[in-house]
Amino acid sequence: MFTQAPLHKMLKEIKAAHWLGKMTPFRIFGNTYYVGTYQSCCHMIDTGNGLILIDTGYAETAYLIVDSIYQLGFSPYDIKYIISTHWHGDHTAATAALAGLSGAKTVIGRDDFEKAKKYLTHDILVDDGDTLTLGNITVNFMHTPGHTKGTISMFYEDTDGVNTYRVGTFGGAGHNTLVPGKYDFEGAREAYFESIERLKKEHIDVFIANHCWNNDTYLKGKKLLETGENTFVNTNDVWLGFLEHYKRGLENIIAQENA
Repeated sequence: MFTQAPLHKMLKEIKAAHWLGKMTPFRIFGNTYYVGTYQSCCHMIDTGNGLILIDTGYAETAYLIVDSIYQLGFSPYDIKYIISTHWHGDHTAATAALAGLSGAKTVIGRDDFEKAKKYLTHDILVDDGDTLTLGNITVNFMHTPGHTKGTISMFYEDTDGVNTYRVGTFGGAGHNTLVPGKYDFEGAREAYFESIERLKKEHIDVFIANHCWNNDTYLKGKKLLETGENTFVNTNDVWLGFLEHYKRGLENIIAQENA
């Protein structure tokens, strides 16, 4: 069951000082790790031939990402690709620094390329259906516009040597750009609904989030570290509930406007 996690009691403070959202890094499953902060998710994939990062968060917390990678026994110099789910600064502002440190190639959805130049010029532009292979991981991209014009979602197979699961994320679920005056592009609402319907058709065994409150990343990670119980796996019902929750959220916004 999907539940919208209550925001951490420090959320107001960490919005002003992003580094206060520091989290202990942990392995989610197989070769997929969490190296982000509370307010800006960052996931790392060990492909066996280098690392892939999904999003990097705020510029002020780049050092926390580096520290988390080291804590897990990896080196930031082994990052080969950094994927931006969309162009907003809470997902891309640290990318230039981490790419500069590691020499990694940077990846973003084609339709977000221009706006992302506010933070950096990405190396690789991807479209719907494109793939990226490194080592034993192949990431499949889906263009899911709405939150931004070029938002990309992604899916890949991961294994712990015993079980193989499909990992996935929605690259941008927020409604903050779906209200009048805030649209990232014309037709954003219609595109958002279409993206959610496409995503509902994707079976996800391990749902990784754009923000911790999308799937209780903080609480699930805390439980995993303290007890060993992994509540990230077999979460397709959470995935579907999450998508339906955000669909209803936009429907409610529209209904209130029309009331």
